[in-house]
Amino acid sequence: MNPLDILQSYWPLFLSGAFTTLKLTFMGVGIAAALAPILALMRVRCNPIVQAPIRLYISFVRGTPILAQLFLIYYGAGEFRPWLQQVGLWAFLREPFNCALLAFVLNSLAYQTEILRGGIQGVNLGEVEAAKAIGMPYRTQLRRVILPHAYRIAWPALGNEVILMIKASALASVVTVFDLMGQTRTIFSRGYDFSAYLWAGLIYLAITAMFVWLWRVAENRLSPQVSLRKRAHDMFEKGA
Repeated sequence: MNPLDILQSYWPLFLSGAFTTLKLTFMGVGIAAALAPILALMRVRCNPIVQAPIRLYISFVRGTPILAQLFLIYYGAGEFRPWLQQVGLWAFLREPFNCALLAFVLNSLAYQTEILRGGIQGVNLGEVEAAKAIGMPYRTQLRRVILPHAYRIAWPALGNEVILMIKASALASVVTVFDLMGQTRTIFSRGYDFSAYLWAGLIYLAITAMFVWLWRVAENRLSPQVSLRKRAHDMFEKGA
């Protein structure tokens, strides 16, 4: 079959799969982003005893494949079904999408926590001391000084984490989630036409390219001085 015929015949499935991929990725990354500042601050400020379980969790997640983590949640939930039913969690964990979402949240949370920890530790101490000198409460320091600067520092690395999660979302298909890769496998099984995977790759590329562009726009708005410095450097190089 002509590659264009594949796209014309199955574009609703490709579209549905792409929507599920975006939903799974950005829900997972978004929930992790809401929790990461808390763990990152605990990693920076708390004593080693409090940090120990967080460090153990981060080490486990970063040291094991996300596929293994997905299998642990998806297949492991069935092993604890009676207990999960008692605590009211089985209704959530019996759905493959929810298991994949939980795996992505836990995975992305570990990486975002470490990225943001590095950003917090990279904040200029002089600015923090200045905030303390004028009597600014710690919560206000976090809101107006520490976290804004930490996110500016960590922004490129956070963008890379989201891109990795977009690509890792293809693994959700192995637990029967009909994301883009899952739908592509369905399309391929109907005619065994290799071009189905070609279109899937192009859709992943388009999603990633659009995200990179939007992230760079946001980065320029967060750090306009960096953008101006880059433009001045480019003008100098052209003039030279």
